[in-house]
Amino acid sequence: MLKDILSISGFGGLYKFISQGRTGIIVESFEDKKRMNASATVKISALEDIAIFTDTEDLPLKAVFKAISEKENGGEAISHKSSADELKKYFAEVLPDYDRDRVYVSDIKKVVNWYNLLLKFEMLNFDEEEDVEDKENKEADKTEAKKEKMPVKKEKPEAKQTKTAPKKKPVQSSVGRSNQKNK
Repeated sequence: MLKDILSISGFGGLYKFISQGRTGIIVESFEDKKRMNASATVKISALEDIAIFTDTEDLPLKAVFKAISEKENGGEAISHKSSADELKKYFAEVLPDYDRDRVYVSDIKKVVNWYNLLLKFEMLNFDEEEDVEDKENKEADKTEAKKEKMPVKKEKPEAKQTKTAPKKKPVQSSVGRSNQKNK
């Protein structure tokens, strides 16, 4: 779900990965559908790789989005332009154990804005994500089952080269020779 969705430092909004370019990557803005080259010098983060600090562990962004969705019953979150106090209060309701020392208001603004953008463009489907994981697991199981059922192709053994013993010359006994000389 979030693998090809990118955040680019210095540029607002979210971007979709299109392809690899010569000097960076080609991305498309979600909002205006304009494409641009994001050079290798700017910081680019896939939303899938972003996590929020909590008191116990780092929580993946998709889990935070799911918590917001559950709080809002699949609806829109508050505006990212709300006051700092409102944003902190809202985020505390969504994620009560978020680390208040390491998660800044600017981070909360981004998360809320990203959630609303993804919701607007119908990119948040948590059921689909579970279905995709189930399908991938089932396909992996099928592949393993096929590997087990498929006969292993045995290579033909190379033709054995048998060594034949050299033919032995008949041994003539001395008795036989002596008889021939006497004749």
